[in-house]
Amino acid sequence: MISTGSISRKSAERPKTTIAIWLGTLVLAFVLIGTLLEDALTTEFVFTNTPEAQRGVDLIEELRGEPISTTEVVIVLSDTLTVDDAAFKAEVESIYAEISELGADIIRDGTFFNFYQTGAPTMVSEDRRSTIMPLVMAGTYDDATEHVTEILEIVEARNETSDFTVLLTGQAIVGNDFEKVGQDDLARGEMFGIPIALIILVIVFGTVVAAVVPIVVAIISIIIALGISALVEQVFALSFFVENIIFMIGLAVGIDYSLFIVDRYREERRKGLTKVDALEKSGNTATRAVLFSGLTVVLALSGMLLIPFNVFIAIAIGAISVVVASVLAAMTLLPAALSLLGDKLDRLGIPGLKQSAVQDDSNEGSRFWDRAAYLVMRRPFLSLILSAGLLVIAAIPLLDLRIGFAGVSTLPDGVQSKDGFLVLDQNFSAGDAAPAHIVIAGDFNSSGVQDGITALFASMASDPDQTFGTPRPPELNADQTIALIEVPLEGDSAEARAQTAVDNLRDRYVPAAFGGTDAEVVITGATAYNMDFFQAAKDGILVVFPFVLGMSFILLMIVFRSIVVPIKAIILNLLSVAATYGLLVLVFQKGLGNDLGILAEFDIIEAWIPLFLFSILFGLSMDYHVFLLSRIRERFDQTGDNTESVAFGIRSTGRLITGAALIMVAVFWGFAAGDLIGLQQMGFGLGIAVLIDATIVRMVLVPSTMKMLGSRNWYLPPFLHWLPDLRVEVEDDVVPEASPAGD
Repeated sequence: MISTGSISRKSAERPKTTIAIWLGTLVLAFVLIGTLLEDALTTEFVFTNTPEAQRGVDLIEELRGEPISTTEVVIVLSDTLTVDDAAFKAEVESIYAEISELGADIIRDGTFFNFYQTGAPTMVSEDRRSTIMPLVMAGTYDDATEHVTEILEIVEARNETSDFTVLLTGQAIVGNDFEKVGQDDLARGEMFGIPIALIILVIVFGTVVAAVVPIVVAIISIIIALGISALVEQVFALSFFVENIIFMIGLAVGIDYSLFIVDRYREERRKGLTKVDALEKSGNTATRAVLFSGLTVVLALSGMLLIPFNVFIAIAIGAISVVVASVLAAMTLLPAALSLLGDKLDRLGIPGLKQSAVQDDSNEGSRFWDRAAYLVMRRPFLSLILSAGLLVIAAIPLLDLRIGFAGVSTLPDGVQSKDGFLVLDQNFSAGDAAPAHIVIAGDFNSSGVQDGITALFASMASDPDQTFGTPRPPELNADQTIALIEVPLEGDSAEARAQTAVDNLRDRYVPAAFGGTDAEVVITGATAYNMDFFQAAKDGILVVFPFVLGMSFILLMIVFRSIVVPIKAIILNLLSVAATYGLLVLVFQKGLGNDLGILAEFDIIEAWIPLFLFSILFGLSMDYHVFLLSRIRERFDQTGDNTESVAFGIRSTGRLITGAALIMVAVFWGFAAGDLIGLQQMGFGLGIAVLIDATIVRMVLVPSTMKMLGSRNWYLPPFLHWLPDLRVEVEDDVVPEASPAGD
């Protein structure tokens, strides 16, 4: 087994060499970020398997002989003129000419038209005061998101010099706007989270220098993780969400890991150990707990790698990278920095806080936590029933959970793509920007296929919900064996109306029309893609949940040499996660507290949120569990007294875990204050879960269940005694007297 104490000691004995290695790695990370990261990120959602929507994309690319791209729509409208006025025509043709000059490298040939060329009534609104000019971007999806900004520049320049309103919406510009808003949310989260974390650290440590160290280590870990992601993105396109995930998780775990180690180091120094010996002792205790905690988080996050979708994979890779970087920094960089700082770590002390912070947590320093633990353990069954019942009640709204996808309509007001979408949806059909793609693979000229198309068009025309627009002319390959028919759908591609239309196509209209033919007919497009993503997220539950639970059980069983501890930890964490889901539904779907103007009411929970929260929450909640149970087991190995060991664990980690939890909550809720619905739901869910875990679970459920189980907490069946003993090393010094608050 890796000796974390030995690694800490060697890093402390050679601090300049260790820090030089980290600085070199940091420089390399900056180079990778500057040269590779931005160009490698994508706003495209990509399957790594082949559901129906992806099969349709593959057929379209075969038809066209080039990658599928995006559809954008330029909208021109006037408050006073109609399309029949000469000035309106002149404006449209001028805009059309300017955009056309961008060339075939940006706009696919033969896809850009205006009303005055085609005379198509569908290109003009009912009041004739607005018209649309659809176009298809050239190249790949990522090429489109890069080049659509050139069209946007033309549109924005027109708005500054013209009496007309010109808008742009579509898949590429929507993706760009989501990324831009996400980056703004990221900056807002940093501005909120880091200062709050610094204040909490100052309160915990009582000195400014000690408080700054964990933040610096966390930031270095974040930069290293971004560099790792830049390398990964050269072989696998990662979603732009990866940056948000790395910053959020990196700040949370990076600060927390360093917090626990710095506190243990200061504790050992107060006991009289030399600087290097104190770092070795901290390495054998707190750092080892950090290592096991990090492994638990990584295992929990690895479950998302099993989901065949780039968003989940990007989230997993980003979060795993920053957790690994944080653990390595805690094991090597932090001891080296502490060795160089020495007693300077306690400089810039805050009067009143410094004295409080240096009190011995194992004795008089944490009477509140001590009394709370004994109070719960005096009536463990009642405490268990009341606290578990509270979490069950909080979980009840989970029964109404509805997952979906936050479309363009959830962007903030004033964003170009949203404004364009609203006009498009009101005056035309939002489906013009994201139509359903009906792809037919077979002999297009056969009577069976022709009859099928006729029957399909008739079914769509008589659809009772009237969700289908006028089908566009078929697009065929050279030998006419693949055909693409685009059909506008009503509403946002993420809304229920459009999804119902795709369901009707897949389940009713297409089977009825083409049932007797040899043709393969698949439905793709933005809405179909979203729906297949939802299904992948649902199916992922059957894979991720057993994987995460199984891996967590095995690791905790090995770490604590007990089957009771992992079973109990899994049950408590599932209860905590269920309560978090319930509160998420209550706040967002039901709109509780919406009148405060902080969080937006939304009728669905983003499809990636439940799986993401489960993986992250399971990992992060195990953080506190590992730290707390390590101290309890450490004491139990010394004394054999279960009750006093539980109280010792609670009081020796109470101040620290509370500070760590508050830091995580500050970081997560900083991101929840952003504009993107997904980030709001993610940040709020993570913050609530940490609060539940650090209060109800740690202060009530853990001590009550451990009191009831007694020495059975550490039961390991004889047939498993061959497992390696990886427990945190016990103290060698004299055991202090039990707290006077004992029972």
